[in-house]
Amino acid sequence: MEKAFEELQIKDDFMFSIVMRNPKFCKPFLERVLGIKISRIEYPKSQETIDLSADAKSVRLDIYVEDGNNTVYNIEMQTAGNRNIPKRARYYQGMIDLNLLEKGDNYKELKRSYIIFVCTFDLFGEGRHIYTFENRCIQNPDLILGDNTTKMILNTKGILDDVTPEMKRLLNFIDGKEPEDDFTKELDEAVRSVRNNEKWRLDYMTLQMHYQEKYEQGMQQGMQQGIQQEMKQSALRMIEANKLSLEEIAMYSGLTLEQVQELTEELQQTS
Repeated sequence: MEKAFEELQIKDDFMFSIVMRNPKFCKPFLERVLGIKISRIEYPKSQETIDLSADAKSVRLDIYVEDGNNTVYNIEMQTAGNRNIPKRARYYQGMIDLNLLEKGDNYKELKRSYIIFVCTFDLFGEGRHIYTFENRCIQNPDLILGDNTTKMILNTKGILDDVTPEMKRLLNFIDGKEPEDDFTKELDEAVRSVRNNEKWRLDYMTLQMHYQEKYEQGMQQGMQQGIQQEMKQSALRMIEANKLSLEEIAMYSGLTLEQVQELTEELQQTS
C-alpha cells in the first residue's frame, strides 16, 4: 500500500528526489557523507525534472549531479532490502560511464564517480553507518586499481561509533527521528514545504497511477499465462490418454487445433 502524499518522509524515494534536487540541501548532504568541501554542484539538464516513467527497463537515477571539478555523484534512496543493491550499483556505474563518454572519446575523459546508496537497513549486518568500496588488488589490498570509482552504502541503522556526530544526526533524521541540528531542521522544513506543493502532489499521484497500471497489467498477464498453462496441461493429459481425437481435445481444452498438434509432436519427441 503506497503512502499518502501527506505522509511522505525524507526516506521515501519521491520525497528524497525532490528535496535533493535543491543544491541548498544536496551540497551539504554530500559534504557530510564524503567529509569534504564541494565548491558547487551542477544538475545536468536531463535531470532537472523527475522522470515519471514507470518502465522497469529504463534507468532513472534519483539524484545525479556534477561538482564542476571532474567528479559526478549518484545518490539513491533504498528502503527495501531485496533489490540486489551491489549489482544495481554496478549497473548504475556502467550506465553513468556510458553517458559520460561520447563515441570516440578517450577513456581518460571519464570523471571520478561516487555511487551512494542511502539504506534504511544494514545491508551487510556489521553495524556500520558507512560501507565504502573501491577496486583493490586481492593479493595486495593496499594496491588500488585507480579507476576513480567509489561505491558507498549508508546505513541509517548503524550502531558503531564510526562517523562524525553530524553524519549520525543526518542518518538518524533519515531513519525517522526528529531533527537535531540546523541542517536536519532545514531538511525537515523542506519536506513540509514539498507536502504543501500541489504540483508535486499531482506528480506523485501520476507516478503512483503509472505503477498501479503496470502492476495490474502484470497481474493480468500472469493470470492469462496461468490459464494458458492449465489449458496445455489439460490437453497433454487427454493426449496421453489417447482416447480422443485431436479435434475433440482442442474443443475440450480450449486450445486451437494447431496448438494441440504442436503439443502432440513435442510429446512424441520426448517419449
